[in-house]
Amino acid sequence: MTTDATTTSHPTSKAPGEVLVDVRGIKVHFPITKGIIFDKVVGHVYAVDGVDLQIRRGETYGLVGESGCGKSTLGRAILHLEPPTEGTVTFDGQPISTLKGEELRRRRKDLQMVFQDPMGSLDPRQSVEALLVEGMKAHGIVKDAKEAQPRLRQLLADVGLPTAALKKYPHEFSGGQRQRIGIARALSVNPELLVADEPVSALDVSVQAQVINLMSDLQEEYGLTYLVIAHDLAVVRHISDRVGVMYLGGLVEEAPADDLYATPRHPYTRALLSAVPVPDPVVEDSREQILLSGDLPSPANPPSGCRFHTRCPWRQETRCDTERPQLRVVDGSEHKVACHWAEQIESGEIQPHSVRTEIDETGAQLAANAEAERLTEDLPFA
Repeated sequence: MTTDATTTSHPTSKAPGEVLVDVRGIKVHFPITKGIIFDKVVGHVYAVDGVDLQIRRGETYGLVGESGCGKSTLGRAILHLEPPTEGTVTFDGQPISTLKGEELRRRRKDLQMVFQDPMGSLDPRQSVEALLVEGMKAHGIVKDAKEAQPRLRQLLADVGLPTAALKKYPHEFSGGQRQRIGIARALSVNPELLVADEPVSALDVSVQAQVINLMSDLQEEYGLTYLVIAHDLAVVRHISDRVGVMYLGGLVEEAPADDLYATPRHPYTRALLSAVPVPDPVVEDSREQILLSGDLPSPANPPSGCRFHTRCPWRQETRCDTERPQLRVVDGSEHKVACHWAEQIESGEIQPHSVRTEIDETGAQLAANAEAERLTEDLPFA
């Protein structure tokens, strides 16, 4: 497709629904070093530890999980901002996890990111015009700011900002306006995939709805594919076609959004959804509420077997402690779950019980986790 500086709509010429991003066995491990003169690797942070997922062209894939589960690192690994330790990422049929140098730079035009902190992601010394033109010039879309003017005006109109904003600087805008500038910057190079890492978590609730609705409108207008990373389940439900749930470096459940919210199959997903308040007091008092005991284990010292078994109310000693479950299809549908006992839990054959975690049972596990947290407190594995 030919690129034109004045183009305002970018419907894809390829079939919607086909796989655009194919992630296979992706792992991102950060080394933990210790030493005074010479650093010695004493362990690793298993931020992402074996993830398979596919994102289809034209859809919005929501990725949820609590802080520290590795969802942001996975998003960065897909864009090759964080080189994967192992595994492959294929974009539109081309492997990108092995690209380097100029080849990788050219490919970045098709994969863009909207960051969590709009102020931190914008250069305070550049005007909005300079911020938007920079990427367009780098990828040969325009030669200079004059040629880019029609495109710049259209971009600002698309994200709901006046043309006068071009001459202003990031500090002159509100948080919601800055995030709109970040979205406009990502769109300026005509990408196919947009990774939005917590795009509204730093904004007021009223502004969050505006930005989410804006992203939905832009997806249709520009023919975009989204990977939306968030911990807010309401935001993900509103915008996503399919949802993946991450826990401690791996996917534990994946399903169409309505299916996952109606019938969660993994104990962790059920616990997450039970924590979302319902505005009807009658429903709130009668619905299932699952309280997890213990904290999220350290990614530097993950439990053996199922990563969730130390907090799971349905834990069974036969397989949970020793065998890590694979993400598998249940009921012949698109619903996938990484749990040995998903069907038995759903049918009520296995009932929840009080959790005696490994941390409760052995002080050694607690000490190991504390040491791992101390060594890894500055590593970006959230």
